[in-house]
Amino acid sequence: MTGAARGIGLATAARFLDDGWHVAMLDVLGDTLRSAANALNRADATLALQADVSDASAVQAAVEHTQRQFGRIDALVNNAGIAVFKPMLDVTLEEWQRVLAVNLTGPFLMTQAVAPIMRDRGGGAIVNITSISGLRASTLRVAYGTSKAGLAHLTKQQAAELGEYGIRVNAVAPGPVDTAMAKAVHTPAIRADYHDHIPLNRYGLEQELANAICFLCSEQATYITGQVLAVDGGFDAAGVGLPTLRSERRNQ
Repeated sequence: MTGAARGIGLATAARFLDDGWHVAMLDVLGDTLRSAANALNRADATLALQADVSDASAVQAAVEHTQRQFGRIDALVNNAGIAVFKPMLDVTLEEWQRVLAVNLTGPFLMTQAVAPIMRDRGGGAIVNITSISGLRASTLRVAYGTSKAGLAHLTKQQAAELGEYGIRVNAVAPGPVDTAMAKAVHTPAIRADYHDHIPLNRYGLEQELANAICFLCSEQATYITGQVLAVDGGFDAAGVGLPTLRSERRNQ
């Protein structure tokens, strides 16, 4: 599990532990990661590894450490991600390259390192965490949205080529979720805009994303591969008109 120090990654690590898995938790934020792993209070079943997923040598070392520690790797969740929320014309080349390095190259490197281990054991499951921003364009997300759209297609490429080894590859595309990142960058006005356009009229919970991720890695999903599952309260399904409809209902 990458990006496991907080948010969706940490919630998913906890859910995996509840389901009886051993979990290697990777994150670039070493101190935060170690604190999170300690708080889980499962030293017997967790491994905290500080690593930058865009660094090929760090990825390889982390995967090798995980295999030595647990003897096998049955699932990989590529959750690590960063975002730059700026107008397109203000995004620097350095910002663009860093977002794509973490959000797109990172899952590529992690899968390249883990897939041979899964292949040699007869299969496994990989879940890439994309975003609703990779399915629908929105303002201030030129690097983030593009990286997540690329990751959605990478998921299908990986599924097409790794299926013969018994490796399933799917993606989860979260809509707005009450994570620390969202709370830091979503102003009240932005939150109101999201609520206006989400049929379920709320942000998602980290645990709801964890449930979907763990399902796709489980024995209940053994014939599902190459899919992008939007866990978004219906945001991607809704077009124009929802705010107007709600306003009309309130005025009846």
